[in-house]
Amino acid sequence: MKKLKVKKYIYRFWIQWRLSIFIIIFIVIPVKSSLADWNWVPSGSMNPTILEGDLIYVDKLAYDLRFPLTMHRLARWSNPERGDIVICFSPDDGTRLVKRIIAQPGDEVEMRNNIIYLNGVRLNYKSIDSRYTKPLVMSVPSIRAKRNFGPIIVPDGKYFVLGDNRDCSRDSRFFGLVERDSIVGKAKGIIGSFDITDKYQPRFGRFFDSLQ
Repeated sequence: MKKLKVKKYIYRFWIQWRLSIFIIIFIVIPVKSSLADWNWVPSGSMNPTILEGDLIYVDKLAYDLRFPLTMHRLARWSNPERGDIVICFSPDDGTRLVKRIIAQPGDEVEMRNNIIYLNGVRLNYKSIDSRYTKPLVMSVPSIRAKRNFGPIIVPDGKYFVLGDNRDCSRDSRFFGLVERDSIVGKAKGIIGSFDITDKYQPRFGRFFDSLQ
């Protein structure tokens, strides 16, 4: 009797939800895996560019096309460039991260007292546009952090990534260079933003903002 009830329940469930199940399996999952995705940001490692509670839009077609639910590339048309904000996997534990590309293959990169030197030239940080009044990177001198690194030459197929919040980010200074194949997309904009420190109040000024 119980088996019959279970079978009837499963059948009713299937009849009611089969279209939704098909859409999720054959449309939503492949699209999120290979074409476009969104990513909640729980930490402040990319402050002030990306804040805790931002929902960012990820373009998974920015560099290549992957077979859904795998890391296998079907086609590749470009590579990440310096300054790109990318979604990648940490080489030490596979954690999904949002970081900025600082150096690409062939570059010499060094950090001295929290200042980046790229191919022997000191990088200057300033607003890239009159719309952006905040600095592109953030440093908190009172925090104990790794402020010196290298110099190293970035080999083929690898990238040096950092968080914009230099003193509160676990990045290439700690886990090393990121493999090209572990970069799965480019963060292009902010879909929505909610202040996780204040009852998830919406930050309307950040909705549909672009990322630089």
